[in-house]
Amino acid sequence: MALKIALKSGERIVIGGAVICNGSTGKCELIIENNAPVLREKDILGEKDVDSPCSRLYFIIQLMYIDQENLDIHSDTYWKLVKQVLNAAPSMTGHIDQISEHIVNGKYYQALKLAGNLIEYEQEVIRHVR
Repeated sequence: MALKIALKSGERIVIGGAVICNGSTGKCELIIENNAPVLREKDILGEKDVDSPCSRLYFIIQLMYIDQENLDIHSDTYWKLVKQVLNAAPSMTGHIDQISEHIVNGKYYQALKLAGNLIEYEQEVIRHVR
């Protein structure tokens, strides 16, 4: 089944590791006809925006999803980060378990979505500590 995506003027998207930008002055429609990793600009976390343990997890999952060539390296980094996060905040175990289940099953996009929720949970925990 094809995936139809509409991009606003200037909006970026990553498809299969390639960064694509709609340079037109209007809306652009793309149809992805095969299975390829796709990330819209709103879901992309830039390396400069990684500022917390859970955002580091999100970033490495993002790399696992779009950079399959280096999956082993990203996977090793993911499991090291998981250990660090759980040592610092055991209350995140349930969230991390769900994410990790998707990682183990190769469902990186689903893991990425849950990692976004984990960042929100992390911010909530930080607010309560303050």
